[in-house]
Amino acid sequence: MGSGTGARSRWAWLRAAAGVAVLGLLLWQVGTGPVLAGLRLIDGPALAAALGIGVLTTVCCAWRWWLVAGGLGVGLPMPAAVAHTYRAVFLNATLPGGVLGDVHRAVRHGRDVGDVGRGIRAVVWERAAGQAVQVLVAVVLLLALPSPVQRFLPVVTVVAVSVLLGLALVARLLPRRGSSRWARAVRATVADVRAGLLGRRVWLGVLAASVVAVAGHLATFLVAARTAGADAPLTRLLPLTLLALLAMGLPLNVAGFGPREGVAAWAFAAAGLTAAQGVATAMVYGALVLVASLPGAAVLLARRIDPSADGRGGAVGG
Repeated sequence: MGSGTGARSRWAWLRAAAGVAVLGLLLWQVGTGPVLAGLRLIDGPALAAALGIGVLTTVCCAWRWWLVAGGLGVGLPMPAAVAHTYRAVFLNATLPGGVLGDVHRAVRHGRDVGDVGRGIRAVVWERAAGQAVQVLVAVVLLLALPSPVQRFLPVVTVVAVSVLLGLALVARLLPRRGSSRWARAVRATVADVRAGLLGRRVWLGVLAASVVAVAGHLATFLVAARTAGADAPLTRLLPLTLLALLAMGLPLNVAGFGPREGVAAWAFAAAGLTAAQGVATAMVYGALVLVASLPGAAVLLARRIDPSADGRGGAVGG
C-alpha cells in the first residue's frame, strides 16, 4: 500500500515538474513580454464573456454527469451536480494535474450514495464521453479547415478507427462468463456503457451536452486569442485553438498550464503567426478559465461554512 501511494505521489510530482519545465522553456524562448502584454489586455468584456460561457459549459457538464450517474443508478439532484461540477472545475484550474477536482467529486458522490466504485465510474464515463465527442469534433473541424495537421489527419483517423475497431473486437471475443477478473471487467464495462451512455434517455443528452461544452471551450479560446491581439480570421484561428484545447488532455501540466502553451506556440508558428502569440493566447485562456471557475471557490467556501450547503447526492433517477 505504501509503495503504491509513494509511486503515485512521485508520478504526480513528475507530471507537475514536466508542466513547469515546458512552461519555463517556452517563456525562455519567447520572453515574458508578449505574455504579460496579453494578460494586461484582459478587460471587462472578456471577463464577462468568460464567466457567461463558463456558466453554460459547467451546466452542460453537470447535466452530462447527471444523465450518466442516473443511468448507472447513482443519480444526484441537478443543483448538487452543478455545485459539485463548479467545485471540480475550480480545483482542476488551480491544482497540478488538472483532474483532482474530478477525482474529488467522484469519490465524494460515491460516498454520498454508499457506492464509491459506481460513483467513480460515473465520473470516468462522463469524462470519457466528453473527451470522445471533443476528439470527434476536432477531427471534423481539422479536416474541414486549414491547419498544420490537416494533411496528416486522414492517415491518423484511419489508424485510430482501426485501433478502436480492433479493441471492440477483442472486447467482444473476451469471455463474459466466469469469475475471472477479465470476465468481470468486461461485464461491468458493457453494462456501464449500455446503461450510462447508450441508454434510451441518456445518449442524446450526453451528445448534446458534450457538443455545447466543446463549443463553449472553443469560444473561450477565441475570446482569449482576440484579447491577446490575434487578428487572424476565425477560420484560421479555430483549428489552432482546437489543437491547444486537445493538448489540455495531457496529464503533464500545472493547473492546465504546460502542454497547452507548447502546442499553441507550435500551432501558431506553423500557421504563419508567431509562437509568442500562441503562448500569450494560451496564457490568457488559462486566466479566463480561472476567472470563470471562481463560483467553484464560493462552493468550497460554502461547504466549509455549512457541510450541507452544496447538497447531498441522493439516489434519484436520471
